[in-house]
Amino acid sequence: MKESVPVVRDVDGGTAKLMPDVDRAHAWLLTVDGAPQSYVDLDEPTYLEFEYARRLAHVVDGAADPGLPLDVVHLGGGGLSLPRYVAATRPGSRQDVVEADRGLLALVAEHLPLPDGGAGITVHGQDGRAWLEAAPADCADVLIADVFGGSRVPAAFTSAGYVREAARVLRSAGIYAANLADGAPFDFLRSQLATFRAEFAELALIAEPGVLRGRRFGNAVLVASQQPIDTAALARRTASDAFPARVEHGAALVRFVRGAAAVPDADAVASPEPPAGAFSVG
Repeated sequence: MKESVPVVRDVDGGTAKLMPDVDRAHAWLLTVDGAPQSYVDLDEPTYLEFEYARRLAHVVDGAADPGLPLDVVHLGGGGLSLPRYVAATRPGSRQDVVEADRGLLALVAEHLPLPDGGAGITVHGQDGRAWLEAAPADCADVLIADVFGGSRVPAAFTSAGYVREAARVLRSAGIYAANLADGAPFDFLRSQLATFRAEFAELALIAEPGVLRGRRFGNAVLVASQQPIDTAALARRTASDAFPARVEHGAALVRFVRGAAAVPDADAVASPEPPAGAFSVG
């Protein structure tokens, strides 16, 4: 990369900005309309700056024995931080990245290029829900959803119909992980857990304790599978982070959902608007 100054460009979803990290030679923060989207270190693809990205990576780390390749679908691309991580930690993996913002993809391809040969990563510039509905059944070991329109998860990715498609695409031992955002009283997050509970046998939730206690608005990673989730291993991984997280599952998660109902397509809504300044950067 030649640029050592910020790169600003209009993309489909707003104004994207790439800002260099003065502490890491080839690392860049990607924002869209001031909301952080990705952090990419071209020299160290296993370095993940954002807490939620590390938590998604912990889910991938536990999806199979270390180093074994996986078939991974990413809904939402951003700077391709997590696909780069998977390619580095699990060589030979086949990954599909689906990102609707083609302007953003062009910016990333120009300034944050993938390694020569693409590292097994195929990028699709189209709507994630439409791509998922057209995908064959049983084609993915891991499905990761990190889809935001601005700072909100679009309604198309919050409904029972979407969850059925996710379950269809995953293999029998596959695992789903989604980056969500909410705050007390957690109406959105509880409805999402209820919606996934209708299709998946096992659920877990990863979040910083202050978020789960309702002290602040923040990210939470929803994990779902038809097979038991190794929550003990997941808890060990998340507890070792610089900003430790808690893993909720079983009876504690049932209490958290508190009778919330699954969301049919006709009633689906986007995740709540974050409070001013919750995620924005300069």
